[in-house]
Amino acid sequence: MLIQRDDYLDFLLEWKDRQIIKVISGIRRCGKSTLFELYRDRLIKEGVLPNQIVFVNFEDAENEELRDYKILHDYVMSKMARDRMNYIFLDEIQHVPNYQKAVDSLLLRKNADVYITGSNAYFMSGELATLLSGRYVELKMLPLSFKEYVSAFDQSKTIEELYRNYVYNSSFPYTVGLENRRNIYAYLDGIFNTIVLNDVVQRKKIQDPLMLKSVIKFMVDNIGALCNPKKIADAMTSKGRKISNHTVENYLEGLTDSLLMHRVGRYDVKGKDYLQSQDKYYLADVGLRYYLLGTANVDQGRILENVVYLELLRRGGRVCVGKNGASEVDFVVQDVDGNVEYYQVSWSVREESTRKRELSALENIRDHNPKYLLTMDADPPVSYNGIRQQYALDWLIDKA
Repeated sequence: MLIQRDDYLDFLLEWKDRQIIKVISGIRRCGKSTLFELYRDRLIKEGVLPNQIVFVNFEDAENEELRDYKILHDYVMSKMARDRMNYIFLDEIQHVPNYQKAVDSLLLRKNADVYITGSNAYFMSGELATLLSGRYVELKMLPLSFKEYVSAFDQSKTIEELYRNYVYNSSFPYTVGLENRRNIYAYLDGIFNTIVLNDVVQRKKIQDPLMLKSVIKFMVDNIGALCNPKKIADAMTSKGRKISNHTVENYLEGLTDSLLMHRVGRYDVKGKDYLQSQDKYYLADVGLRYYLLGTANVDQGRILENVVYLELLRRGGRVCVGKNGASEVDFVVQDVDGNVEYYQVSWSVREESTRKRELSALENIRDHNPKYLLTMDADPPVSYNGIRQQYALDWLIDKA
């Protein structure tokens, strides 16, 4: 079953036929290849002929000889229609050394519309600016949003049941079609080990994979908590696993480069400045939390916070953790025009003391930008002095 990824499709359609490289990046198995399939189907529906589409997947052994950029270039040129626009899809192109030489040459052709994907964030972001300077736009894909996940099911399950499955079973698209938890666990095991071994251990030349996995489990158990390399190293050392700050920093860089985890910096709301000390980390898929740690000691509020963070990323803008004096705001979001929104996330605020605490963090902000309190209390929306409290699941499926 192909789950529609409309927001991502809209991005590709917006940049269609423009003489610029479209780069789709994202964690392994988030749906990049499927997005190409959906997009190719859309192009054909709009009148593009099959012979105008050239597709190469570099993880397919049949295309191994095309991993030479010269051979790749000549192959694509031989497939292109001369008198029409051609849509060229190069999937997992990081397997092609000097790929940019082939891509740059293809971009010189007025009838070539070029799309490329890659999984590793260090490759895709760290090197893109150098290799493709000024000649690309990047679409950063994530696993399924809750709204996309819900669209894959009929109406027999309640939205609350679907949310429980979403966070427990995973938001990776392929898991939607798996029949039981055993199969889902096996699939997540494959994804996790591939990311850790290929995208972290090999690229960062890590000598102690077991220590890396211990750090990963510590980070997963502390999603949404402020931390820095020293704090993590001290915590690991206290458990008998001595590790240096520098090593932890190297591990964290590998985890964020692989897109397994996202680092979120802090923003001083009063000083209007970005802070350098202590960040928060969130998982690309909270299902991996249950895969790694099981169901013991689960903080559902932190899980919800993780889900909200990923959704804010999908909706665009820069997302930070807010610091306002002694108060902390879960998320400060700034869009491309400089508009700001504030978000506080709590599992429930039906207890008055909890509600007052969560609201106070937003009430202490003296500007008039929109402020939201998202909870799992299935109540009608309510406003507290301009702060809008909303049922998180309604917000996630974009229900007004």
